[in-house]
This record gives sequence, C-alpha cells and structure tokens, in this order.
Amino acid sequence: MRTFLYFLLFMFLAVVVILLAALLGDQGAWYFAWLVGTAMIVLISAASAALLDTQEEHAAGQVAGGTRKPL
Repeated sequence: MRTFLYFLLFMFLAVVVILLAALLGDQGAWYFAWLVGTAMIVLISAASAALLDTQEEHAAGQVAGGTRKPL
C-alpha cells in the first residue's frame, strides 16, 4: 500500500511539473532542470553524509578494538 501511495504522489508531482512546463512555455524546461538538479544535489549530499558517518563509525570501532585495518 505504501508503494502505491508513493506512486500516486510522484504521478501527481509529474502532472504538476508538466502543467507548469506547459504554462511557462520556453522557460518551463529551465525550471524543470533546476528542480531536478536541486533534488539531485540534496540526495547526493544526504548519501555522502551517510557514507561519511559510516566511515567514522568504522574507524572509531577499529581504534577502540585496537586494530587498524583498511576499509
């Protein structure tokens, strides 16, 4: 059920974006690219933060355990 709700949400967002692109004319593609680029920057930043946190936890565990092995 949760997946279906996500699908509906994303379909709604797609329709809104398409309507905005049609209403904005030539500038619609620029706004769409800006929204997609902003979303990608946020997602990549979140993934990088999670990776950094995992690496720091791994390094702290290695120091606490007395062994230093490469990742």
